[in-house]
Amino acid sequence: MLIKRLVLGLVVGLLSTMVLAEYYPKEELITFDRDSVAGGKGKLYGNFAFKRDAALKDHAIKEIGWMTLQPGDSIGLHKHELNEDAYIIISGEGTFKDTDGKQYAVKAGDITIVRKGESHELVNTGKEPLIFLDVIAEQ
Repeated sequence: MLIKRLVLGLVVGLLSTMVLAEYYPKEELITFDRDSVAGGKGKLYGNFAFKRDAALKDHAIKEIGWMTLQPGDSIGLHKHELNEDAYIIISGEGTFKDTDGKQYAVKAGDITIVRKGESHELVNTGKEPLIFLDVIAEQ
């Protein structure tokens, strides 16, 4: 009985020191703004929990962040060779173009996903900032 309690105590102690979830407060996000992303127009403003160079090899999510495109600005058409990319539109309006060149009007609540080997583009066609969550994952 004593051995069971010691083992249980050891397991509970080890589990309590392990990181089982991650939390990234808004105030601690990494600011990374880029001009003319993938040949697009204007500036893409980004605030990331972490970026690809800091992602652990065995974690599927390689990058996640809040992104903002000002009216008229865009992310140019680009291909995802090794990873997948999802945009979750929070506010604003835009046009999303897929691998086949098909365009979709996007707005708050819409989600776009580009799989490995596919291409996409995003343009802010509205009069307000286009804000979206960008999640890049890799198998």
